Amino acid sequence: MDRLAPWAYNLAKDLLAQSLPKRWAHSQQVYRQANILAPILGDDADLLAAAAIAHDVGYAEVAVNTGQHMIDGGRYLRDVGADPRLCTVVALHTSSPWEAAELGLSEALAEFAPVSSDLVDAITYCDLSSSPDGEPVEPSDRLEEVLKRYGPDHVVYRAVSTARPELLRMVQRVRARLSGVSVEASS
Repeated sequence: MDRLAPWAYNLAKDLLAQSLPKRWAHSQQVYRQANILAPILGDDADLLAAAAIAHDVGYAEVAVNTGQHMIDGGRYLRDVGADPRLCTVVALHTSSPWEAAELGLSEALAEFAPVSSDLVDAITYCDLSSSPDGEPVEPSDRLEEVLKRYGPDHVVYRAVSTARPELLRMVQRVRARLSGVSVEASS
């Protein structure tokens, strides 16, 4: 039974809607993108939807610990008893490994058990195809927006600059899987 996404939705709404409305708008679009990917995820569709809506809970004041929102979000979810796979997908989304390396937090990121690379690709695709204002966006444009917003002296800029080729490969892998489902459905 798919019950993880509604739980995560309510948790994220409680943490973000009032205090960080822009993050909440973005998270809702990431969630919509995750629902589009359901046909390629099978049994993991609910897990991805939950991770999508909760991926930025690490920005909530109650969750901030290391200052790396992906790790902080994964830890917060773990502390409130979330499914360990959900915690990992949140901790690993988008440029997390590169940012953790920049911040000396790779050991903290290693607290989370590995999950399928398909799930990491999917959450990254959903995040990068959602603007900060909650609108659909081309992933390459989203990466440009992140770089402009943070500037070259910021850790996020350095991490995203390094990660960008792999992030775009992740997007392409998801798009290829989606097109395969579309082709099969029309056959």
